[in-house]
Amino acid sequence: MSYFIDVILPIPLEKEFTYSVNKDEFVFLKPGMRVAVQFGKSKVYAALVTKIHQVAPLVYEAKEIEHILDESPIVTSHQLELWSWIATYYMCSKGEVMRAALPSAFLLESETIILKNDKITVDESILKDDEFLIYEALQHQSLLRIQEIMNITGKKTVLPIIKRLLEKEIIVVQEEIYEQYKPKIVRYVKLHAEYTKEQALQSLLESLTRAPKQKEVLMHLFMLESKNNKPIKISELAKAANSSAAIIKTLIDKDILEEYQLQVDRVQFDGDSSTLSKDLNTYQEKALQQLRTCFLDKDVCLLHGVTSSGKTEVYVKLIESQLEKGKQILYLLPEIALTTQLIKRLQAYFGEKLTVYHSRYSVNERVEAWNNVKNTTSKAQIIIGARSSIFLPFTNLGLIIIDEEHEGSFKQFDPAPRYHARDTAVVLSGMFASKVLLGSATPALETYYNAMQGKYGVVELKRRYGNVLMPDINLVDLKTKYKKKEMTGHFSDTLLEAIKDALRENEQVILFQNRRGYSPVIECNTCGHSPQCPNCDVSLTFHNHRNQLRCHYCGYHMAMLQKCLACGSTELSTKGFGTEQIEKELQELLPDYNIGRMDQDTTRGKHGYEKLITKFEDGEIDILVGTQMLTKGLDFRNVSLVGIMNADNLLNFPDFRAHERSFQLMQQVAGRAGRTSKRGKVLIQTYNPYHQILQQVSVNDYTGMYKDQIEERHQYKYPPFYRIIKITARHKDYNKVNAATLWLAKSLRMYFKEHVLGPEFPPISRIRNQYHKNILIKIPQGQSLGKTKEAVKKVHTTFKSVRDFAGVRIVINVDTY
Repeated sequence: MSYFIDVILPIPLEKEFTYSVNKDEFVFLKPGMRVAVQFGKSKVYAALVTKIHQVAPLVYEAKEIEHILDESPIVTSHQLELWSWIATYYMCSKGEVMRAALPSAFLLESETIILKNDKITVDESILKDDEFLIYEALQHQSLLRIQEIMNITGKKTVLPIIKRLLEKEIIVVQEEIYEQYKPKIVRYVKLHAEYTKEQALQSLLESLTRAPKQKEVLMHLFMLESKNNKPIKISELAKAANSSAAIIKTLIDKDILEEYQLQVDRVQFDGDSSTLSKDLNTYQEKALQQLRTCFLDKDVCLLHGVTSSGKTEVYVKLIESQLEKGKQILYLLPEIALTTQLIKRLQAYFGEKLTVYHSRYSVNERVEAWNNVKNTTSKAQIIIGARSSIFLPFTNLGLIIIDEEHEGSFKQFDPAPRYHARDTAVVLSGMFASKVLLGSATPALETYYNAMQGKYGVVELKRRYGNVLMPDINLVDLKTKYKKKEMTGHFSDTLLEAIKDALRENEQVILFQNRRGYSPVIECNTCGHSPQCPNCDVSLTFHNHRNQLRCHYCGYHMAMLQKCLACGSTELSTKGFGTEQIEKELQELLPDYNIGRMDQDTTRGKHGYEKLITKFEDGEIDILVGTQMLTKGLDFRNVSLVGIMNADNLLNFPDFRAHERSFQLMQQVAGRAGRTSKRGKVLIQTYNPYHQILQQVSVNDYTGMYKDQIEERHQYKYPPFYRIIKITARHKDYNKVNAATLWLAKSLRMYFKEHVLGPEFPPISRIRNQYHKNILIKIPQGQSLGKTKEAVKKVHTTFKSVRDFAGVRIVINVDTY
């Protein structure tokens, strides 16, 4: 009798593959375990078992598996169900979802290894130059990897050389698969059982009188044991006794001390969770009761609370009630920057019950978090993380909190799966019959629309905590200021005076500019030429601290030019400004104060955010300049002034959500001001102070903005009334992309008539030497989403079989907003 398993491979293939297993493996295997399988000619992958059955595949003969990698499933049945939904809804393969979901340590792939064939004698004269280089390298080292061969030969395509050497039988090729996760083992030490009796211990200490250092180590061991009743690390003992590891080793060799090892987690909380959660004020208490009532008949509820209204404290109370029921809680945040501040607050309440999961953590740390969540350990009851944490193996999920739910960062754009964490979380909660709480001061239009339609519950929290007034928002007209010559660099006299006033009062200032770098354009004053990126259709941004021109799309960089590349003139000027230029201007204008900058350039590294936020909280930085990282829910107690350097580049963005996003961004930045007793102040510099969105921001009119925008969306057939699927074609040949998108649009119009828009080039049409062209499909409310996707897939499959379009990559993005 034959036995088979179906597996997902971590590669973008539509179908699952069937492999054969023997009877023992068939009995042992369960869905969610990994097996090493050979796919293609020689590549070995760690594949995930989804089904165990006895039906042979019809089209091909099933290969045998190499070996089983797990003793128990690493993926739960709920996860496999969620992966299926994501693959279907977001039109990608399960392999792509698997790649995004699993920590990379679980995605074992084999590595091709080249070894010397010792069985033959080689005639070196028959070898070509590149072949000889590899042969010579193998004389000095036992094996070579593909990357090393590329470095030795200086070529990117080395497979033909390897093939020639294989034909001449000079080398042999093997596939090596290796486990990436290594548990952290810590060495501990204790007194040997022999000396636990007082008499034996007494004679031991007497015998050590001639070895004072060893005796001292023992005395320190007793001190540490009496002080804290915890196992004692060897490193800890060596440090306390001011001794070396060699002396401790001597004591172990003499059987006086006994060494033992324990496996520990890499991320540990060392604090004390003694803080009780705060008492809620009347408005928060009322909101909490309304939420509890709302959750009786609605699974998703929106908490629409103004900035600094104390939403986090309401979340804490809901978390406490879930912990009492023994449930897991997922707390999703849009930015890693936000997690650093929130962790401190929640750890004070919940201590070790907290686990953090995001991309700045190392592979091993993520594996440990994954295992803790799957095993429902006490340290993984509350999981805080960015969007990827929805993929964790929950077993008993009770509540999902999505803070700042309007944020665009919850949507994954590249690579696939292009999922939206908020929408996926709603589906995930349905699998556990748990609840979802969406929190925001400026909810996404789609969310607010769902709440107004009664699909979601909604609770309002309109008062700031401690009855602090909403910030006073004023618009500064740059046109008038420039005319009256009241500008200093990029600062109007109004903003500069307000900054000085705040600093005199020992208060802090936040300045927001949504562009990093020094200056987005360098222009020649003689001929008007500005240096462009050779791989993308954008001008290079000047970064002053490195004296470099950089492309923010592909990472290309070059040294700052001394003269114009076109005409040789030395007169070069900068146009526009980024965070770096504001920082430099401030250092010149206010040399006595500390100025910090928070953008992608300054927060690289694992603890980049943490260091900056802590410095600002501790008052070491007086003025913090930053991009939109600053806007998202951070809580600074001493900020009295927020300045928005230029509101117009937000408003004039070519996107149907530009006005909604501008309103959200400015409201969120404004919300960082005046979070304690004193009323905060916000100054927005703009060339167009009469713009409707700016007027609505200045009076905190979310409802007015919602009504205007929803009316426009209805009129022009955009979400939430119409769904959108964006199809992008990419290729390095301009004409090929044009021909491909015309063919696609024509084919799609046969199904969807006037609901197909395009093909159209985006504002930046070439990135990393590839031309992009977009087609939009708008799906009206009555139209079946499933059948629409089937039609799109059918067209895509036909497209792939057209030889003229070979090499054109098609990217399908569902709900591209």
